This record gives sequence, structure tokens and C-alpha cells, in this order.
Amino acid sequence: MTDTDADAGWFSPLAADEEAGRDGTDTARERIADGEADRPLDWPRRAVEAGFADSTEDYYDRLKDATTRATRKAVRERERADDAQLIHAVRAMDDAERVANELAERAVEWAGTLFDDVDSGIDGARDVAAREPESEVERRAVSLAARAAELDDERAALAETIARVAPAVAPNLAEMAGPELAARLIALAGGLEPLAKKPSGTVQVLGAEDALFAHLSGRAPSPKHGIIYTHEYVRGTRPEDRGSAARALAGKLTLAARADHYAGERRAQLHDDLRERMATIRARADDDESDAPEAGDE
Repeated sequence: MTDTDADAGWFSPLAADEEAGRDGTDTARERIADGEADRPLDWPRRAVEAGFADSTEDYYDRLKDATTRATRKAVRERERADDAQLIHAVRAMDDAERVANELAERAVEWAGTLFDDVDSGIDGARDVAAREPESEVERRAVSLAARAAELDDERAALAETIARVAPAVAPNLAEMAGPELAARLIALAGGLEPLAKKPSGTVQVLGAEDALFAHLSGRAPSPKHGIIYTHEYVRGTRPEDRGSAARALAGKLTLAARADHYAGERRAQLHDDLRERMATIRARADDDESDAPEAGDE
């Protein structure tokens, strides 16, 4: 908002809204969200002079209401953002998997007392769900097994949704980490923007908070990696090189998140650089093997 706007009566449209039976606070919310000022001004006095507020106290009451509405609108918009929906999806997938496994364990244990040859896990629950019950108790055990199978199906459907949504939300991150790991990193960071703003060292240990706190309290060594351990570049690298692999991957994942948040375009060079770096790290194993003495050498 400029001085010219203020001199013309910044609050006049708000007062006009109320005179016409409209809620001037909604207009105030919009002006708070979109307006600007070069310097502080005597807003309470101007509000009273414009007829928007009856007194200074009334102005502050209305200001509180308008800013609260502006905050609520911003929160609603943030919750509808694509990366927020991706966070909900990956958390729901994890919940569905956890509950499905718990129900399956209970169902097959129960069914084992009622039927012969009951296998364990989700597969066992699916077999139980396909049986024809002959009593009320069997119906309940079969029904419980069916619920476990349905939840496992829901988990699979959520995984498919993540596989479709993640590349649209974060194309570089999803390509580099895979859709599921990309979604988990975004969820752990609290969103794509917070992830893009984190240093690579933090990204490297996301998901290893317990181990990190244990290290900070002097009870454990510093963790080399967090959830990025599930990436083939880290998990598939020999133990003595995993620290280097984790640092290299975390560095490129951080750049990928920044490219996705600030540009939204695929950066082929990022992926090429990561492949070259990982090839260099893994070549160490081949070099060490070639340098090792053959059997029988002194």
C-alpha cells in the first residue's frame, strides 16, 4: 500500500462494504494479504476517520479478526498444495501398510485355530479371506482377514497415486530418488520448499533423527545416512563407501529439490553428474580388488 492509497482513504472501501451490508473484514483480509506500505502510518486513527472502526479498541479487534481470517485462508491454500497432498498420500500409505500387517497377523493367528494350513502375513490373510465360513466365529475371522487384504490393496493404490503425482510435483527429485523416496523426503522435511532450503547434510540424515539425537548426547556415533539408505546408490554400495555415496546422493537430492521448487524444470545435468560421481565411488571397490594380493602371494 502506498501513501497515495492512504491519503485517499485506505479504509473507505471497507466502510462502504459494511454500509452495503457486506462484511468489511473480508475486504480487510484481502488488503492485509496483498497490500504494502513504505513506512508505518497511524492506522487506528485513519480507520476511525474513515468510519471503518468506532474506536481504537474496535480497530484492533477488527484487525485481529482480519489477520486471523488471512492466516486461515493461507493455511487452507497450503494444505491444498500438491506437495501437501503428496505428504498425506505417503503417510496414509504407511498407515495402511502398518494396520494391514497388524490385522493380518491377528487374522491368521485366529484362523490357525479354525482352519488347517494357514500361512502367515498378508498372503495368509488373503487365503483365509477366500474361505467359506461355516460358523459365526469363522465368519468373523474370515471378515477380519478380508479387511487386512482390503487395506493392503489400498496401500498398493496409494503407491500408484504417489508414482503418478510425485513426478508432477518434483520431477527432478522423483527421477533421482524414485517417487516413493521423493515423497518421504518431502514429508520428513514438511514440504518441498522446506526441503529445498535444507543443507545437504540435513537431507543426508533425514529419517535418522533418533540416531542423530543419540549422537548429540554422546551415546552413539554420527549417522551416515537416514532414509536415503533405501536408495540403491547407498544400499548397493559396499559399507566402507556408503558414507561417500550418501553424501554424494544427498548433495544432488538437495539440488534436485531446489530445481523443482524454484524452477520446476528437469535438469538433466544433475542426473548425469550423480551417475558419474557414483561410478567413481563404486570404482574404488574394483581398484581395491585389483590391488589385493592373489591367493598364495606373499
